[in-house]
Amino acid sequence: MTESTKYLLPEDRIPKRWYNIQADLPKPAPAVLHPGTLQPIGPDDLAPLFPMELIMQEVSTDREIDIPEPVREIYRLWRPAPLYRAHGLEKALGTPAKIFYKYEGVSPAGSHKPNTAVAQAFYNKQAGVKRLATETGAGQWGTSLSFAGNIFGLEVLVFQVRVSYDQKPYRRAVMETYGARCLPSPSVETAYGRDVLARTPNHPGSLGIAISEAVEVAAQSNDTKYALGSVLNHVLMHQTIIGIEAMEQMQMADAWPDVVVGCTGGGSNFAGIAFPFIGDGLRGGRKPRIMAVEPAACPSLTRGKYAYDFGDTAHMTPLTKMHTLGSTFTPPGFHAGGLRYHGMAPLVSHLKELGLIEASAYHQTECFAAGVLFARAEGIVPAPEANHAVKGAIEEALRCKREGKAETILFNLCGHGHFDMQAYSDYAQGKLQDQQYDEQELAMALSGLPSVPAAA
Repeated sequence: MTESTKYLLPEDRIPKRWYNIQADLPKPAPAVLHPGTLQPIGPDDLAPLFPMELIMQEVSTDREIDIPEPVREIYRLWRPAPLYRAHGLEKALGTPAKIFYKYEGVSPAGSHKPNTAVAQAFYNKQAGVKRLATETGAGQWGTSLSFAGNIFGLEVLVFQVRVSYDQKPYRRAVMETYGARCLPSPSVETAYGRDVLARTPNHPGSLGIAISEAVEVAAQSNDTKYALGSVLNHVLMHQTIIGIEAMEQMQMADAWPDVVVGCTGGGSNFAGIAFPFIGDGLRGGRKPRIMAVEPAACPSLTRGKYAYDFGDTAHMTPLTKMHTLGSTFTPPGFHAGGLRYHGMAPLVSHLKELGLIEASAYHQTECFAAGVLFARAEGIVPAPEANHAVKGAIEEALRCKREGKAETILFNLCGHGHFDMQAYSDYAQGKLQDQQYDEQELAMALSGLPSVPAAA
């Protein structure tokens, strides 16, 4: 292992504003539609689920949104997050490329998710909300919202996808330590959960089902709102604090990325690292290649259809245009639980359609191999989700080696894997297997996409 160079901004350099890429898009993203009327939704349509401040951020086209000082004060617990030059990984690969990574695992929850969890809890508290309902896959989002809810005195109810609930008991323990209530989804707590269990008693769950349960709870309670950890515009915007810091840190390192890499499930950590660089390029700055890396077992960007679809399985949510595998699609239970979502964030999908980002997909065993190599070279054990970004960065570095190019690569190491060691143990013992999605199920899910006229 070679000691890597650390670039750390002073505390007073925590960004004061989030970046909103909607201000710089060459073509506006397609409208969000009401599932009944197929007309663009308005703020009142979202009011049962979200506080008005977040709704206005969702539809804003302002380039910058001020970060409230109480949110920045909490950010100071772990921000600015460090940027590292990965000398050890460069040496292990024998590449002429320079590799940098932004490390978000320094947060109390161990991932990038508190960047939006704290903001959402703050705005809900301001609006007089008493309880937040949400879903989680691997548990990083559920952990983060539990942490943020505790700070602002909010009750938190988390529906965790059952396969991850069983795979990652310590994530559940952390949520409960912060004071949240965590249930396996599908659950008997909601009408939709009971309906799913009646049809399939051993259902492994999906993020789409867990979203449906959380939305049902929020819609039926005046004192409860729904909080989402990815996909929505305001969530992605809150995460841009990652890329804003990284841009200043890259300048400190007298470097600038030729390639920016992030893993993608719903799109939040990818947007966090990539959107500020994309926006800079759209405003006349340098334009690095932007690489989204997703799991081959749930490949929405590389295998999904760009179409209007529901964000949840029970079809309670508005229709958004995104790369989707179909709202009824249930991914296999691979270990990167945070990447097991049937759709991709509408803004990320829109950028893919505009040709501003590229996408690739890898199986979990090759991603864990990349994670082990990274851990031995850099000393940090990545989360299974982050392993996809590590794999993407390694592939780019090896390409540079083949082509003799000394390019600069930046990727987002969005979280540590300290609660995922069973997966690493399975990998070390040869028990971790690549999982394939069911082609027939995918075809059925895509055939059930809602019918939306082209004019809409």
